[in-house]
Amino acid sequence: MADYPNTRLFIDGAWCDAADGRTIDVLDPATDEVIGTVAHAGRVDLDAALAAADKGFRAWSATSAFERYRLMRKAADLLRARAETIAAMLTREQGKPVAEAKGETLAGADIIDWFAEEARRTYGQIIPARVAGVTQMAVKLPVGPVAAFTPWNFPINQVVRKLSAALAAGCSIIVKAPEETPAAPAELIRCFVDAGIPAGVVNLVYGDPAEISSYLIAHPVIRKISFTGSTPVGKQLAALAGTHMKRATMELGGHAPVIVLDDADVGQAVKVMAMSKFRNAGQVCVSPTRFLVQDGVHDAFLAGFTAAAKALRVGNGLDPQTQMGPLANNRRIPALEALISDAAGRGAEIATGGRRIGNTGNFFEPTVIAGAPTDSRIMNEEPFGPVAIVNRIGSLDEAIAEANRLPFGLASYAFTRSADAAHAIGLRVEAGMTTINHNGLALPEVPFGGVRDSGYGTEGGSDAIEPYLVTKFVTHLAN
Repeated sequence: MADYPNTRLFIDGAWCDAADGRTIDVLDPATDEVIGTVAHAGRVDLDAALAAADKGFRAWSATSAFERYRLMRKAADLLRARAETIAAMLTREQGKPVAEAKGETLAGADIIDWFAEEARRTYGQIIPARVAGVTQMAVKLPVGPVAAFTPWNFPINQVVRKLSAALAAGCSIIVKAPEETPAAPAELIRCFVDAGIPAGVVNLVYGDPAEISSYLIAHPVIRKISFTGSTPVGKQLAALAGTHMKRATMELGGHAPVIVLDDADVGQAVKVMAMSKFRNAGQVCVSPTRFLVQDGVHDAFLAGFTAAAKALRVGNGLDPQTQMGPLANNRRIPALEALISDAAGRGAEIATGGRRIGNTGNFFEPTVIAGAPTDSRIMNEEPFGPVAIVNRIGSLDEAIAEANRLPFGLASYAFTRSADAAHAIGLRVEAGMTTINHNGLALPEVPFGGVRDSGYGTEGGSDAIEPYLVTKFVTHLAN
């Protein structure tokens, strides 16, 4: 069994317990055992983190872009060197197979490298003047201290995108990381600390999410927030940010459609989508969920996808043979059971799965539902678990209409050999991301974000650093 540490706060360059000594138990989702604790920040700790971030911003914003790049690249190298150890911690607290945990950690290092390079490319403009002797400049400056709020499903990935963008821009940051999965984010931040990031630039807290978010967002030190989580909570935090004129990036929930047309390579579609659907036990904001399969290939796709789900080996993520681990917390089990029961009661077929596995840990069967009516809850609520819905559609227009029926618009997928169909899907499906004939999402260099109720802003690609910068106009008349 991997060693698992008790996790502390990190404030103003020091690891520390909460001022009042409170802690929260951390559970292993595969065994239900308490494996450690995490410090529970109170108001005193938050005030200390805010003072540190304010001080850290003044130092870090004055640090050259090249020096920020150098320190970030060093942090990325440390993260790669520690990937094995961090992956084992991540699996124990979150449940995903250790190979996935290591892949997430190594991908985090790539994200740091990407943003480190972007730090050197925050270009401004020289604007031609109308009058001789006048210089007109638009310069990019860091927006200020950032508050970042991250979920438990990808403890490294969700923190590293926000942390890296903020540091690249010259901002300090307070990360409110998830209490369920605290050790992996702490080890990520330790890499930056050991790389030489100055005290106060990076701060880490855990505790009551509503209490911490309401206090940090409203505080005058904080100038930008970034949140990944559910749509209802995201709307509340965005409204609070708006009240205080704070910039916000929101990466919220989805209910991703998958369009599979008659001319698709069904074998490829099954292979790619089964891997994507059951990755991290379906606890992925971009997880493919509503499979809209045209009549001519519906039966073959359903049979192939069901067989792929049945073949998955479910178990403890520390077992190298495991292909799907447990759900990260036990509250997801009754939520999934209710959605599946509702669909079955409305006439859907449970092609495979649908039940909890055993009585220890949060294991759930990979599940495929066929023919769920559009008024069933699972066709309207994000399941956030290992459940796929395969429905028959007659035409491309019908598929696009169903894809756009819900208010969400994060990820979407499609499989077709038709260039015309691919073009139509790319333009007409209302989503921040569409990937056709492969899974090409979430690379550091490509945009990552949603539209409509799935949020706004991007956490990937060349635009991702922009929300952490302000454009200031400076004009000068030579004497």
